[in-house]
Amino acid sequence: MSDDIPQFDPATFATEPYVRRVDKPWGYEIHWVPEGLPYMGKILHINEGAQLSLQVHDQKQESYFMKSGRAALLWEDRQGEMVRTEMEEGLGYRTSVGQKHRLIGITDCDIIEVSTPEQGTTWRLEDAYGRPDETEQQRKLERGE
Repeated sequence: MSDDIPQFDPATFATEPYVRRVDKPWGYEIHWVPEGLPYMGKILHINEGAQLSLQVHDQKQESYFMKSGRAALLWEDRQGEMVRTEMEEGLGYRTSVGQKHRLIGITDCDIIEVSTPEQGTTWRLEDAYGRPDETEQQRKLERGE
């Protein structure tokens, strides 16, 4: 064993699995990363014909991996124009802070999302479900926390 490895406190090590389902009006999310970590991981299950809000984040960045089904990503391009991209299974996509975007289920689909932590404000520019902008308090309310 190398003498250069620092000592770590094993009391902080987690060995139990984690999963949490969060129901949404467009489908549901399966979180596999507990809150409070410097990253988030989830599966977005979007029902056929449903869509997430047209939104923009002030702090959060997201990356998506199209796992199964068919979905479209409506997002802002480098010229500030909204373009629609049909996501391809097995490929990844990412949004930046300040970039308007919306996921749309063409069929029932599953998308893997990894992101920076759930923080800051998500402005819902359009929302078919009448939900307000997502702040820290609203996020807790919607998740029943």
